[in-house]
Amino acid sequence: MATIFSKIAAGEIPSYKVAENDMFYAFLDINPLVKGHTLIIPKREVDYIFDLEDSELAEMHIFAKSVARAIKKSFPCKKVGEAVIGLEVPHAHIHLIPINKESDMLFSNPKLKLSNEEFTNIAESINKAWESDRP
Repeated sequence: MATIFSKIAAGEIPSYKVAENDMFYAFLDINPLVKGHTLIIPKREVDYIFDLEDSELAEMHIFAKSVARAIKKSFPCKKVGEAVIGLEVPHAHIHLIPINKESDMLFSNPKLKLSNEEFTNIAESINKAWESDRP
């Protein structure tokens, strides 16, 4: 049975898409810690990130790097943090989170409640920065 993330990547469930290529899909977390909190998933359904082939894992991080650059352009911050937890959805994924202090990465922090318009504007901003940085 397909995971919710597979359905999102296939367009069966709506999402706020940030970036996409033939292997990976990036979209906004709907329960973000901060504005710009983005998820990176492989389109191939794999539960555990370290079960990806070495080449896929490397490509996933290269894709994540390009999205992190776009996030940093859209949301000025000290860094874009990366977290891999993988317990909440059985589909490998990376969290990219704009941070100014370590506590910005605490998943126990209250989640933001954003409107559809805010999510749309954030996704469009990151996507525009991502597209402008592509060769």
